[in-house]
Formats: sequence, C-alpha cells, structure tokens
Amino acid sequence: MESLDLELDEGHLELPAEPMRLMMGPSHPAMHGTVRCVVDLSGETILNVDVQIGYLHRGFEKMCERGTWAQVFPYVDRLNYVSPMLNNVGYALAVEKMCGIVVPERCQWYRMILGELARMSDHLTCDGAMAMELGAFTPFLWMIKAREMIWDVMEEETGARLTHSFGRIGGMAKPPTKHFKDLALNTARSVVAIVDESEKMLLKNRIFVDRLENVGVISQADAISLGFTGPCLRATGVAYDIRKTQPYLKYDEIDFEVPVGTNGDTLDRFLVRLAEIRQSARIIEQACARMADEGAVSVDDPRVMLPEKTAVYGTIEATIQHFKLVMEGAKVPKGEVYSYTEAGNGELGFYLVSDGSGTPFRVRIRPPSFMNTGGLGHLLKGRMISDVVPIFGSLNMIGGECDH
Repeated sequence: MESLDLELDEGHLELPAEPMRLMMGPSHPAMHGTVRCVVDLSGETILNVDVQIGYLHRGFEKMCERGTWAQVFPYVDRLNYVSPMLNNVGYALAVEKMCGIVVPERCQWYRMILGELARMSDHLTCDGAMAMELGAFTPFLWMIKAREMIWDVMEEETGARLTHSFGRIGGMAKPPTKHFKDLALNTARSVVAIVDESEKMLLKNRIFVDRLENVGVISQADAISLGFTGPCLRATGVAYDIRKTQPYLKYDEIDFEVPVGTNGDTLDRFLVRLAEIRQSARIIEQACARMADEGAVSVDDPRVMLPEKTAVYGTIEATIQHFKLVMEGAKVPKGEVYSYTEAGNGELGFYLVSDGSGTPFRVRIRPPSFMNTGGLGHLLKGRMISDVVPIFGSLNMIGGECDH
C-alpha cells in the first residue's frame, strides 16, 4: 500500500495494458462494402492497421480471358460501377491501339462528353458520401439528386442507368440521340449549381471543416511512392492528369485546368473533386460546341463492327459477318499493349496480350482504387479512430476495382 500511495502522489498510476483490437467492417456502414480494417488502438489512437480489401467480383481479369474481345465490355463496366462509361472508353482505346484503329471525330467528342458526365457522377458520389458519413445528410441528398440527373442522360443514351456496356471496338453502340447536346449541357450546368450550393453549406460548417482539415495528410513523395493517382495525388499539389500529360481523344484541343491541393489532407481531396466537377462541365461545354450533329460514330470495318440488325436479317453477307464476330470474336493482331486513361480515381490502365485469336490471351488491369487503398494504412497510423471515416471516404475506394 505504501508503494501504491507513492506512485499516486507522484502523478497517476499506470496499469499495464495491451492495445485493443477493433474490427471495422466489412459490415461497418462507412467501410463501403467488403473492406475490413483490423485496427490496434491505444485509447482512441491508432497504433497499427491492417487493411483487407475483401472479396468482391473476384477474378474478373480471368473472366475477360474466357470470351471474345467485345464480351469484355460488361466486365469492365463493373470495375468502377459509379463511372462505368470511363471504363468502357478506356478498354475500347486499348484494343483500338492494338488494332491501329482511330475512331471518327464525332465518336471522340461523344466519348469525351459521356466520360466527363461519368466523372462528375463519380465525384458527386464520393463527396456526397463523405458528407453523409460525417453527419451532413442534406448535401448528400443534393449531390445524389445531381447524380440522378446524370444517370437520366446515360439512360437516354445507352438504355441503362448504371452498367451501360455501350462502348465498342471501333466506336460506340449507337450514335447520340437527337437532343443529346441539350441534355448534356443543361445537366452539367444544373450539377454545377448544386455543387455550388452544397459547397456553401459544408465549408461554412466549422465542425465539418475541422473533421477534414490537416487530417490524413500525405506528402507528395509518399503519394508518388505509394502509386497514388487522380484526385488523391493532385491533392498533394502534383498536377498529374493523363488528359494533360498524355492526351487521348480530343483532350489536347480543349481548354481546361488541373485542380491541385496544397496540404494533401482530406479537405484537399474533397475540394479537388468539387473543382474537377466544374472542369468537367467546362469540357462538356466545349465538346458539345465542337461535336458535329451528323456523321458516323463507328469505323466502317466489318472485321470489328457488328452490322446493322436490318442488314443481318436481309443479306447473307451481313449474317455471316454477325455470326463470325459473335461466335469467334474480332481477330486482334498478335502482340501486347498498355493503354491508360484518366478515370474517376486516377490512372486506369489495361495491359492486353493477343495471340491473334478472337479471345484475349491475357488481360491485366491497373485499377486506381487498388493503388489508392494501399496507402490507407499509411494515412491512418497515429490518427484517432474517428478519423477513419473521413480519411477512408476521401480515397473513394471502389470495391469492384480492388480485385487482386
């Protein structure tokens, strides 16, 4: 008792204690599906964290190697299922690179407009969910309303709101609808107005800002070392955007800026996405002005493009062409290629190997979410348990992409 009294007089009695292990997910509402974080805590401070991506859509790369080149489109739709059109375009460009195909100019503008609408949808979902998970439910409803506007346009163009399977090797499944430009322009302007309103509500909320500012900070060097791309990298101040550094489609003919942050914290990641929504609207305005109202959106090449259905029913040549493309697949020249585009979360790369047959010999995908999620443990160590939710939300991890 005397020794105990002595310790109490000098300060406080410290009893030996082991770190508490806490399982966050996979059923945690902020863990976005199958992810689990095994967290070791000292009080509420995170000592160590093991991030486990779980099992979702396992083996899609192998599934892509079981069908024809064209049958891969429904699979890539389900990588990032919040902006599937960007996946469609990225895969189509990779196969076209192998085949030496350049799609008509009208198709390039069409792909850009649809892709930028998909990018806006992706960022709205990420920032809206972040706000909701921190208790700001009204901006979440506003942003999801904006996303629904975008999905209305997608449904009008493709027939499907979410997984479109609308891309084709050598073009797109259908030309733009009659009122596509007006729909795209009006929707982009409406989305920007909603983003402005949501931003005013959130950034004037001291609690919301305090939960994000100087939380989950990462340096430029660490972000590059971990393979970060997209908004997560640009939030550190690195202006790396494939649309600028390695332009594809018609991005080199468009005037737009690459938003960057300064601190590399969760607030910067949130703000960079809002700024990119505005830049996407700017791109859509210019692309709509440049896209012709008439003209082909697909190459006239029977080796890769399906004939019109009326021709299939009416001529033997079109019937044979349809049969061979569906049953055997387009014969992609033997070789290998790596093609990459700027998806919603960063660099989306496709490494394809062809043996000259109608089926891909090898498909490997570089999903941005997989790389970004790999840095989650780095961001969480030393933070509080309450910081897990905003930090994880700011990475915008999409489970369908993390298939490795």
